[in-house]
Amino acid sequence: MTVLPSAGADSVTAADASGGSDGSVIERSWKTPDAFAVIFDRHADDIHRYIARRLGSDTADDLMAETFVIAFQRRRRYDVSQAHARPWLYGIATNLIGRHRRDEARRLRALSRMASLSSGREYGSPADGVVEELDAGGTDGALAGALAELPARHRDVLLLVAWGELDYAEAAQALGVPVGTVRSRLHRARTKLRRALGGPEFTTSTVPRMETDHG
Repeated sequence: MTVLPSAGADSVTAADASGGSDGSVIERSWKTPDAFAVIFDRHADDIHRYIARRLGSDTADDLMAETFVIAFQRRRRYDVSQAHARPWLYGIATNLIGRHRRDEARRLRALSRMASLSSGREYGSPADGVVEELDAGGTDGALAGALAELPARHRDVLLLVAWGELDYAEAAQALGVPVGTVRSRLHRARTKLRRALGGPEFTTSTVPRMETDHG
């Protein structure tokens, strides 16, 4: 799949295009389309890795390419005051992943079954590292099965933060929701994971006050 137009008379060298923020590069690509290749070079590996963790490497190849095709087509809509394009790109990728919800859930359940059969491992307590393992990219055993049962909107937030390494504001930008909604969904996702894996419930004294979930 062709991600960017071929070089022509208006092309720029990598040295010319590679400097500056993502926003400045995207703005430059409005008149010089080949400049957008810098955005691909900066972020393609991370986007591919994120999609592969969720859907597998075969699907990731196509969806990563499609993410950048869509980004290129929409580059004139990008708010160039935003220095970093990662939230924008992760948002596009997450929307594409949304077309494969059933595939993702099936994959997670299969990972859970395979891990259980091969090792017999079970989590004794989520306090022993469930969220930490997720943050490290793990989906071993029962954790994969618990992820499969999360509502899609909760799984999206959780994995954007854990695997995409977005902060709350960036996740909110990626999903087009308020930061309070990100905090609420993330809290609920982590609570459901711990509950599904037999861990202790949160108490009102240990849970920070969450803002209203707006969707």
